[in-house]
Amino acid sequence: MSRMTTRSMNDDLKRDIRQRLSDSPPRILTKNYAGEAAVLICIFLREGEPYFLLTQRSQQVATHKGQISFPGGVRDQGDATLCETALRETEEEVGITADWVEILGQFDEYRSKTNLLVTPFVGFLREGFTVSPYPREVERILEIPLDFFSQATPREEARQRHGKEVTLYFYDYESDIVWGLTAAIIRDLMKLLSS
Repeated sequence: MSRMTTRSMNDDLKRDIRQRLSDSPPRILTKNYAGEAAVLICIFLREGEPYFLLTQRSQQVATHKGQISFPGGVRDQGDATLCETALRETEEEVGITADWVEILGQFDEYRSKTNLLVTPFVGFLREGFTVSPYPREVERILEIPLDFFSQATPREEARQRHGKEVTLYFYDYESDIVWGLTAAIIRDLMKLLSS
């Protein structure tokens, strides 16, 4: 594929995602939470196809050990915005600096099982990015095609959380399971992108 064709595909995909996020204002939750966090929904093209970049958390982190997630974490006092939190955490966890990321918009707010208010930002990774996972936090990097999530129907389980019944989603991808908050974010985003 020529560079011009790749650039054109990048531009078309970015424009479509940015427009859909702009046309659908993010869901804002009530502010009854223990803290704030942010994640970066990293999207990039691989051989002309869009992919998510996800991480498998290490066994050394405090919460969600071994789970598959987007890069992200808790807001630090020095973070001016939650977008800054998402970019800082992405650099710390996978070594991708902010200059490799084009933020396309904010997505819906979510409440984690640890009662954090989680704000996802959709970011497009520039061609040529490299990863350098921080082993204390990240066991490995996963690249999963968006096409998989657009075609798959997640398994569902009802659980009790914060005194309410909630539905958890599970995607089986090869030998991995993407579930919980990450699966919910992906499911909702794929619905938006396919609408």
